[in-house]
Amino acid sequence: MTLRLSDPDSAALAQRAEHEGRSQAEVITQAVREYIERASRRELLESVLDDELPRYAEALTRLGQ
Repeated sequence: MTLRLSDPDSAALAQRAEHEGRSQAEVITQAVREYIERASRRELLESVLDDELPRYAEALTRLGQ
């Protein structure tokens, strides 16, 4: 895989990796994993809400009154 970054992004990545004492690849890998985890959680939550909210719509409406 090839990753192309702008010069400012590349410099920021190099600085961050050096600051953390890790390789740039390690920093990128962690960032990708965290992104995938957040996106997966968000999709799961949206799916559950889409499935469950209609079941409780009337009760939620009454609670809001």
